[in-house]
Amino acid sequence: MLDFLVGSGRCGSTLLHEVLTGHPDLGFVTNLDDRFPRVPDSAKRIGGEIYRRAPLRFPEKRLRPCEAHRALRREVSPLIVDSFQDLSAAEVTPWLEERLRTFFGSRAAAQRVGRYVHKFTGWPRAAFLHEVFPEARFVHIVRDGRAVANSWLQMPWWRGHLGAPGWHFGPLPEAYSREWDEAGRSQVHLAGIGWKLLMDATAVARAAVPPDLWLQVRYEDLLADPRKQTDVILDFLGLAWTPGFERTFARHTFSSARREAFRHDLTPSQLALLDRSLAGHLHDFGYRA
Repeated sequence: MLDFLVGSGRCGSTLLHEVLTGHPDLGFVTNLDDRFPRVPDSAKRIGGEIYRRAPLRFPEKRLRPCEAHRALRREVSPLIVDSFQDLSAAEVTPWLEERLRTFFGSRAAAQRVGRYVHKFTGWPRAAFLHEVFPEARFVHIVRDGRAVANSWLQMPWWRGHLGAPGWHFGPLPEAYSREWDEAGRSQVHLAGIGWKLLMDATAVARAAVPPDLWLQVRYEDLLADPRKQTDVILDFLGLAWTPGFERTFARHTFSSARREAFRHDLTPSQLALLDRSLAGHLHDFGYRA
């Protein structure tokens, strides 16, 4: 059984991914497997155990779960990791399906697990993945778009400074392009529009997945009551809260210190611009502009 965690990026997905992969019944791709193309099956097999037993923050470059961009690029296709738009079911070819099934299936077999979880951020890819893995469950973690935009602007990988022609998400839809032009083409605004684009794509992808295979979780709710929200997610994935998972869960810190950092990282005028731009989407997810 293969399950996916999807989110916009800078949305709490890394924290949730690390929490879930602490479960002894789940397999996952490690950063070691991602970086080196010839990691032996024995190393893949013990990687999960090493991760679950090692101190969470030591060393800084510890063995950990990852999105496996390098591995997916070399073993499947760059299409999976670096598309200018979301991937739909129509993008699935027999060749791609076989390679994607082999990618996850071979790792699950090497790790001797019946359950596997993988994280994708940016485009949700859920319709594409559902076409290949029709029984896969999807956990979508969403965060206030103002917080996501603010965080993107502080990341070294953010390419919004190149404008829409050079950023991560391809051409702007006409309505968003006009909105950006009319408001003065600011970087803060473009980041907010980027979040809206991903939420729009997620809504389309969600419609392609049966409702019983989709769970939406807000990052803010996870921080407010991590045990309750994690229990809901485990139940959705069909996993028990075992003593082994309790030990790894207890290692995590769920800090709300940066939950609304955008309120002081941005100027009042920048925040007002995001409030206006994102109002409808924020309301849809239960946030107040």
